[in-house]
Amino acid sequence: MTALAIRGGRLVDPSAGIDAPKDILLKDGRVAEVAAPGKLKSAEGAESLDATGLVVAPGLIDIHVHLREPGQGHKETIATGTASAAMGGFTAVAAMPNTTPVNDSPEITRWMQAPERGAQVRVFPIGAATRGSKGETINDFAALKAAGAVAVTDDGKPILKDGMMREVLAAAARVGLSVIQHAEDTRMTQGASMNLGQASFRLGLRGMPPEAESSLVERDIRLVAELRDARAHLHVAHTSTAAAVAAVRQARRNGLRVTCEVAPHHFLLTEDHVGLYNTHAKMNPPLRSAADRDAMIEGILDGVVDAIATDHAPHAAHEKEVEFEHAPNGITGLETALGLCLRWLHHEWKMPLGRVLSLLSAQPAALLGLRGRGTLTVGSFADVVVFDPEKEWSYRVANTRSKSKNTPFDGWTMQGKVRWTICEGRIVYTETV
Repeated sequence: MTALAIRGGRLVDPSAGIDAPKDILLKDGRVAEVAAPGKLKSAEGAESLDATGLVVAPGLIDIHVHLREPGQGHKETIATGTASAAMGGFTAVAAMPNTTPVNDSPEITRWMQAPERGAQVRVFPIGAATRGSKGETINDFAALKAAGAVAVTDDGKPILKDGMMREVLAAAARVGLSVIQHAEDTRMTQGASMNLGQASFRLGLRGMPPEAESSLVERDIRLVAELRDARAHLHVAHTSTAAAVAAVRQARRNGLRVTCEVAPHHFLLTEDHVGLYNTHAKMNPPLRSAADRDAMIEGILDGVVDAIATDHAPHAAHEKEVEFEHAPNGITGLETALGLCLRWLHHEWKMPLGRVLSLLSAQPAALLGLRGRGTLTVGSFADVVVFDPEKEWSYRVANTRSKSKNTPFDGWTMQGKVRWTICEGRIVYTETV
């Protein structure tokens, strides 16, 4: 297919300031024309999609996913993970480097992007900040970037040494890459499996104190300030505590380039959802207190939070079907993010639709410098999600396209159903009725 006309829809493109009825022509993988309804000039011969009553928006971008390849294909593959992404309306995902082996080389970065992986949507690898993510030796960031890496991180293994984190921030700034930090002082969390609070006490589990996150965020912000380099960009992954959001808020007021993301589970769930040792409610950072959850909502609504990211972390069933303390951290999230955001942020908490979509598209694209994505202006990539904004539906994990089913949202009511996902002009998902 070389040309596709999407007609009759409501175009919501936050970065372009558009929220109006528009027709769009996609041609050769790019947006060729945006026009008033019925006014496309060069759509002759193009296939048509009828978007009457539907929202047409830039394809969603998830800047924090785990696709598990290379090395952990029993949990997920790039093909299955990106199929799951397409089902959720995502047209691009940024893949974390905690694979086997760790993605700390240009060779692995290129391998992840090779056509043989069968990706349904665009994959942007994130390279490891240090060799093997061991926090000892810095990687060649210029080589990683040249191979296609869009940021660096040791996600899951935070960089604890001040000197190493300072070196990583400076080296990444020189080549124009963001540094993403999994903010957890692991010296405070050894042997812990959930948030430190009344729930952990009741269940007899060792808890992670909120300070394990906030103290490292504050340390990293101090290092950014000391660098005095406007190019330095610190991005805090999966922020989950009120103190961490407050630190990011103050850093921005001080003029520092510090950003953060929040996952849907951290603005919707609390430590009480662990219930009686439900491993589908085990993740890192853990589900926090109601006060922390409320601070995530406040940070999203007042604009401190820059992106919604899923931290999609698939695991095989047998890995989760063990004692809570021994189960791996993480849940799947690509298929539920849009439905949860529309149900709660938009409908329940009255966040304008454009702002919700910006958190899922334009702002993630800006954070990682993904030019031509997160917008549907003429010349941009033809990455589109078309969804029914009013349709209520129940998520059924039995129908997932992921290899894994570790989600706490099975059976939850969602708002807004994806009808089509289009990546670079190709229809990669069509809702089956």
